[in-house]
Amino acid sequence: MSNGVTIALDAMGGDFGPDVVVPAALRALAEDDDLRVILVGDETILRTAMEQSKSAGNDRLKIHHASQKVGMDETPSSALRNKKDSSMRVAIDLVKNGVAGACVSAGNTGALMATARFVLKMLPGIDRPAICTSLPTMTSHTWMLDLGANVDCNAEHLLQFALMGSVLAGAVDNNREPRIGLLNIGEEEIKGNEQVKEAARLLSQSPLNYSGYAEGDDIYKGTFDVIVCDGFVGNISLKSSEGVAKMIAHFIRQEFTRNPLTKLAALIAMPVLRSFRKRIDPRRYNGASLLGLKGIVIKSHGSADVLSYANAIKVAVVEVRESVPERISSRLQTFLENRQAS
Repeated sequence: MSNGVTIALDAMGGDFGPDVVVPAALRALAEDDDLRVILVGDETILRTAMEQSKSAGNDRLKIHHASQKVGMDETPSSALRNKKDSSMRVAIDLVKNGVAGACVSAGNTGALMATARFVLKMLPGIDRPAICTSLPTMTSHTWMLDLGANVDCNAEHLLQFALMGSVLAGAVDNNREPRIGLLNIGEEEIKGNEQVKEAARLLSQSPLNYSGYAEGDDIYKGTFDVIVCDGFVGNISLKSSEGVAKMIAHFIRQEFTRNPLTKLAALIAMPVLRSFRKRIDPRRYNGASLLGLKGIVIKSHGSADVLSYANAIKVAVVEVRESVPERISSRLQTFLENRQAS
């Protein structure tokens, strides 16, 4: 690897806390010699977890004590007001102070968003942060945002999301002209509400590679590199997709265990089934970016296992190495200057 990166982990967040975060950190460290990790949380609990995982002597894995943790059902306002020494808040503070290049948390999404926005602040020209992640497609993957940070958005917000998504796709995938799709109920120009129609007009006038409306089935076709929508639509789309994937897996298990003949067929098809499972495994796509902040914050799924959480750490490392917030800020500044000039 080219340069060293330090990542702060909210080790007490999520459904499993240190039981997952510590081994996930060790997995990420084993795969990247230039990575350093700071475990943020209760020092006593974390030292015990490190001893159990035989990682106490790893000089690239440090502990930063935090006396509190944010509950999964806690309100964002309560977390901001009453949990100033929580593992989540302290991990984000480490990013603000330059000690860490990014924060990863599997904790309360609302609290994480509110705390990150309060501590790190927004990039100039960005009104709201957006949750963005990559999703598998028939050809590779696509980036989708917003996935739940903003329920109500106007056309200008969607334009900002498109710009941020385009920069992220460009930085991570080395894609100079990512194809932008605006999620809608049809491909025709007359379809959609006024918010989407106005966003389409703004995108058409922008320097972005806007490729038109995307329908729901376009998400997984690979037609677009970035798909933009408001958080209400995006979150429902994502959760619906997860539900369909679980249903398909359930049906496959049912059919292959129906009788001795289908069980034999399952043994023969096992290599194909394993390959299929790997390609659609949501753990490989864990790690959603909170774009628009003056720092890098990655949200891991709350129920993430070790492999899944380790992938979220990898997302953070890539964004640090590719200077994603700085790239967004530079691109946005140029965009705003050109807009004013015209």
